[in-house]
Amino acid sequence: MSTLLTTPRWRWLPAPDTWQYHALLGAAGMLVLGPLGCVAAAYMNFSLGFFIGGQVLAGILGSAVTAGYGAAGRHGAHYIQTAAASVAGMGGMVVGIQAMGWVGMDAPPLWHLIGYMLCIGMYGVGVGMLYTPLLVDRMQLTFPSGLAVANILRALTDPVLLRRSVARLGGGIALGAVAGVGVTRVAWLGAIDLSASTFGAGMIVGARIGIAALVGGLAGWALTPYFVSIGWLAPGDPYRKITFLIALGMIMGAALVDVSLLLARAWRERLPATPVPAPAVPVPASPIPASPIPASLIPASQRGLPMRWIWLWVVVWGAAVVATGAAWFGQPVGYQLLAVALVLVFALVNGISVGMVDANPISSAFVLTVILMAAVGLREPHIGLIAATVLLVSTAEACDMQQDRSTGWRLGTNRMTQFGYQVAGIVVGAVLAVLLARLFMQAYPVLRLDQTLLPADQQPARWTSAMTYKIVGALRSMTEDRSYQRLAVWIGVGIGLVTEVARKAIRASARYRRFAQSGGAGKTVDFLLDAAVLPSPYASSFGGFVNLPAAAWMAAGGVLASVVESVAKNRGAPARDAALPEDMSTTSLVGGGLIAGDALAALALGVAGLVAVVG
Repeated sequence: MSTLLTTPRWRWLPAPDTWQYHALLGAAGMLVLGPLGCVAAAYMNFSLGFFIGGQVLAGILGSAVTAGYGAAGRHGAHYIQTAAASVAGMGGMVVGIQAMGWVGMDAPPLWHLIGYMLCIGMYGVGVGMLYTPLLVDRMQLTFPSGLAVANILRALTDPVLLRRSVARLGGGIALGAVAGVGVTRVAWLGAIDLSASTFGAGMIVGARIGIAALVGGLAGWALTPYFVSIGWLAPGDPYRKITFLIALGMIMGAALVDVSLLLARAWRERLPATPVPAPAVPVPASPIPASPIPASLIPASQRGLPMRWIWLWVVVWGAAVVATGAAWFGQPVGYQLLAVALVLVFALVNGISVGMVDANPISSAFVLTVILMAAVGLREPHIGLIAATVLLVSTAEACDMQQDRSTGWRLGTNRMTQFGYQVAGIVVGAVLAVLLARLFMQAYPVLRLDQTLLPADQQPARWTSAMTYKIVGALRSMTEDRSYQRLAVWIGVGIGLVTEVARKAIRASARYRRFAQSGGAGKTVDFLLDAAVLPSPYASSFGGFVNLPAAAWMAAGGVLASVVESVAKNRGAPARDAALPEDMSTTSLVGGGLIAGDALAALALGVAGLVAVVG
């Protein structure tokens, strides 16, 4: 597993890599922390329409379980976190079951729902593993929350790292928690849409990506009157109601360029002359390195299942999704196959978004799937719902898996073992998600009311179910084909493709590279070109998914991090603490702490709200 493994400090702890060891970790992740996160996620989606994943909470509490193993405990804590996050992530998918009632479907048998959710989840983790070598190993994306969890696990399980990082990490967690609670208690904080986690993600990714996200948001805001004038938006609509389609297209276009180049390089370098051993814990240097890492250079613990077995897993569970949808829900096979195929697209597109800016636009993938199904003639919302649920659940689980893999990549955790914990978490999560959905809707009948048909004065104040509202609203729009929505996607694809080709052509110029490194003027021009004039489509697309204040907080965090690093460099201070791993910089620790604190505050508020409702 790792050379870090030693004899446990406490006698009652089982020896590493024994069945008792994995039983302890599995019980902590799937029977304690996972259900806690699952309940909180279900409640938050029913009441608010969004949920916070259980990675951070599970990472912190998992570290407490494995503290007796010393620095090697980071691996066990990561296994706990992986299983718990899978359970909690499935809990957030209760909105799909709620939407079935809203569109008038009869309640299917319990075991049909559990089996269908299980098949979709298993398909999702397989697709997530399929793209791990590309997004994590080769493109080396940042995955801000994955980096935050890695820093937390490293610090809490290693006394040396904890002493070095406790002030920065702990300070960030405290600030994030205060901000998360403050937004719900202080009016002016809510008015400015303060988001500690978005600010923290900006600190991790830096000014170039943060400013690019703001540029994307400003572009959408500036174009709002034009979108209204051509009928793409109604007066008063937020710009992201149409720009999310353009943003998805931008990622697709840019990914088409980058994936093509990476595949071409991999083909040319498929037989390396002299393999050089890779470092135990590789460190990402940039979103897309100059050349991919050959598979032979990836540490054995990080390779996981051979690719042929991953493909077999994907094919088997994809077929199971199609079969169960057709047999149990009367789904046309064609729409099921379309949904399964689209997961292969959106797991990559959304995975890049998560890796770059920590945002997973799963509802956007759902809506675009509905649009595509309407384009080929589907007019029945219940058929669209069952098929598009495949996108909702699979894309969420695939991106969670990629983020967990990025954490394990930094820790050097055994990828095959981690996959087993993820799969076990899906099993528990599928059961809990269905049971919790039934429990909540039986206890609170208001959740069964279709809010898309209720007048404004009858909308429930406590159970807003915003994600379900968006899902059902998209399904009801299937009665008419809106061709301009598909046009928006194609415009985005064109923007992303042209922008990414232009960026790579400029960077390939030796003359430009010399100019960019020639002095202050060259570095300034390079920064402005990269961040504002010709920003990365992956980064600028974030501004199309969120409101303008969220993009502004991302930019503010990135600018602050860059200013702090620049000031430290000008003062001659060391770039980082030599005792810490290379990716545990001051800004990444504080930024990760902000993400952790905001997540903990949200989970605490969600649990408190549930207790108050039940009480």
